[in-house]
Amino acid sequence: MRLVHINLLQPGMKLGKRIFSEEGLVLLSEDVELTSRLIGRLKDLGIGYVYIQDAATEDIIVPDMLQEETKRRALVEIKQQFQHMSGFKSKNQITHFGKALSGVMNSILEDIGGQKEAMIMLMDMNSSDFDLYTHSLNVCVYTLVLGVASGYTRQQLMEIGLGALLHDIGKTQIPSDILHKPSRLSDEEYKIIQQHTTYGHRILKDEPGIPLLAAHCALQHHERIDGSGYPFGLKGNEIHEYAKWIALADSYDAMTTNRVYRQALLPHQAVEVLYTGSGTLYEQWMLEKFRDCVAIYPVGISVKLSTGEVGVVAAIQPRVPQRPLIRVIKDAEGQVLAAPYEINLATKLSVMITGVEGAEDSATLMKHEQLNS
Repeated sequence: MRLVHINLLQPGMKLGKRIFSEEGLVLLSEDVELTSRLIGRLKDLGIGYVYIQDAATEDIIVPDMLQEETKRRALVEIKQQFQHMSGFKSKNQITHFGKALSGVMNSILEDIGGQKEAMIMLMDMNSSDFDLYTHSLNVCVYTLVLGVASGYTRQQLMEIGLGALLHDIGKTQIPSDILHKPSRLSDEEYKIIQQHTTYGHRILKDEPGIPLLAAHCALQHHERIDGSGYPFGLKGNEIHEYAKWIALADSYDAMTTNRVYRQALLPHQAVEVLYTGSGTLYEQWMLEKFRDCVAIYPVGISVKLSTGEVGVVAAIQPRVPQRPLIRVIKDAEGQVLAAPYEINLATKLSVMITGVEGAEDSATLMKHEQLNS
């Protein structure tokens, strides 16, 4: 299976993975043969990459961070609880959704714990657009991987996991026309969006089964260590460590997810953008831990090598995720090889990845996402 840029799709190619809409509905199933019309439709939807079947890479398996049933159940529960919260919540109203979401958290932790060395893999590379429910789940999963890597206890993982899952629940209180506006927000609209942090804290702080720290995560996940964040302009150690991890995962998922106004960045581009905030927006040691936990080149993606050859990422090596195993499929002249071979970049240090086939590096255009995600 290969992950192919939309500009490189050709009629006759077959999908290797399903493509979902923002509502979680299947737009196209695996094994569907692409036509010119379907490729045009995918471009209209803003999809940047799709998985295709390919004889040279048929044995390359793209790993999933969650089992399909866990993901389905989680999204159903998140959507149900978030929709129930739509509209302003009265001061003393208690909704008792802690128990249901704690059950979801247990399933997510079991899936992550069942992986030998859990890493941050892209959750929805070929979905059509950003949505609040999927974003909440993605941020939760990414944050939990960071928590596991940081040696958090089971109780701490439950706390930070629920904080991540519910970090944006305050957006259920934001008018839909502002929340889903496809063009640039006015200053007044942006101020309204910023209120989701205080709304989230108000919803969660007295909720049975939801740790108070989860409410603080909702309140602080847009704070930045130099004081440039909101709602209070907190600095450094004034911000809880959980909220700092969630801020990284939140920004990363926002940048690597399609939006109506731009295509998703690739992981290595998003990490590059995050690093521009080292020591100002984010803690440097956290960024280093994040980098070591991210598969910056997704399994199946076609990359350009410093040798001029083109290869497909065949496997991620957890101890050196920036140096994956590459299956070379084209020579330096661009000719398809009859007998592809593999290079282990972890040992072949003279060879480097120089880019992704079919993609332009637009990371510098996305720096504003760090505060606006």
